[in-house]
Amino acid sequence: MLMFPILSSSIRLSLPICAMTLIGFGAYPSVSSAIDLSMTMEQANEALATGRKTMEKTESVEDVAAVMKASERVIRVGADPEVDPCGAHAILRTRHYWLEYFGRREAAESKRQKQEIRMPEAKIQEILDMPYLEVEIRLCGEEEFFAEGAEVALQQGSNTIRPVDIGPAERGRKNPGPTHSFRSRFTARFAYADFDPQAPGTFVVFFPDGKLINIPADFSKIH
Repeated sequence: MLMFPILSSSIRLSLPICAMTLIGFGAYPSVSSAIDLSMTMEQANEALATGRKTMEKTESVEDVAAVMKASERVIRVGADPEVDPCGAHAILRTRHYWLEYFGRREAAESKRQKQEIRMPEAKIQEILDMPYLEVEIRLCGEEEFFAEGAEVALQQGSNTIRPVDIGPAERGRKNPGPTHSFRSRFTARFAYADFDPQAPGTFVVFFPDGKLINIPADFSKIH
């Protein structure tokens, strides 16, 4: 049986009210589809099968790395790290993402144990009932503790949505090459009930020194 991990255990206070007034917003493109919050058990099993299929084809560590990179590419907003290694971006872990993730886990465990491993239906239902969108913010700075104290909010039109909790930022890791820069990340969870998954928005990262970074999020491309 697969273990079901607890997501984002560290909690920090959300953004102060005074900081919220600093966020700007503008016009957004129309949305044709969006994050699906009404998945059925049948659709969930299809997503699990998709995840299993991608992992079943892997034969090497490099293959697995390629699968994992591809899985993040379709849920990423903001800069493309393959084009701009230090561009700020976010990984949006939706219910659909977690189903495919556990499908890959099923395939990996089935290979390891040489028997079919499947997630119990009760655990699948837990994923379908997940109330939060997990957002992992990734960004770069000039020193290893640059992201300490950073927070994030989601702006949709005139609405500012604060996360239900925020994890502490990782200590920055130096980027390869001669450039003196560090990369870090931290995770926040947003309640689906607090924002519109059919409307685009912008994740705004706040730093203690007043610096802001905007990460546009087109939810129409995220499932």
